[in-house]
Amino acid sequence: MKSILLPLLFLTVLISCKQNTTPEVAAPNATNIVNEAIKIAGGDTILTSTLTFKFRDKTYKAVRDGGAFTLNRTFIDSVGTIRDVLSNTRFERFVNNEVVKVPDSLVDTYSNAVNSVHYFSILPVGLNDGAVYKTYLDTVTINKKSYHKIKVTFSEENGGEDFDDVFVYWFSTEDYKLDYLAYQYHVNGGGIRFREAFNERYINGARIVDYNNYKPETIDINIETIDALFKNKKLQLLSKIELENVSVE
Repeated sequence: MKSILLPLLFLTVLISCKQNTTPEVAAPNATNIVNEAIKIAGGDTILTSTLTFKFRDKTYKAVRDGGAFTLNRTFIDSVGTIRDVLSNTRFERFVNNEVVKVPDSLVDTYSNAVNSVHYFSILPVGLNDGAVYKTYLDTVTINKKSYHKIKVTFSEENGGEDFDDVFVYWFSTEDYKLDYLAYQYHVNGGGIRFREAFNERYINGARIVDYNNYKPETIDINIETIDALFKNKKLQLLSKIELENVSVE
């Protein structure tokens, strides 16, 4: 009896050792995926170009030269033509082509308003900035299409006033295009948004898209699972983000 049990015990231990030493499959590299997505979006063109477009009642212009940038927003109100200019070093407001003093309490508000529209207009370009942390979450399916799901957070240093915002991006596993994104913000009471890209077009090599902008019924959800709400039609269409008269030079 003893001579039978020993070989069986040895075989069990051998199988167990083989199972325990099987290497785990590594998750895809988030940085490599983002690099491909930026390439597909025309990142090299965007980062060395002048991009202009109209969004709602305002005109936007971005002049980029590698790391240097000047972001403009122009609109008309009761005092005349207002032009806000945000660069690497400062923010300025012009009223009827004359620079005006902006209260310190409003500089960040105006700067963020200008930067936000420009930031979203060129995504995923910008996701390799030094303050960005990228984490691969999963491979998921939305509308019968496979996506890499990547979470982005920011360091407090150089992460801007909204460094605690959280983003999730869905990149096609087939062509690396950014088709969906979600973000959680904390200013003005906070909120969560989910965007679905549409109206894709390439202008002088730059990928430009518009978005359907959705929100959940409550902000008390995990942003990492918001794609499940979208697939189950549990999100409310809030607005459309449409860029008009786009020019890339």
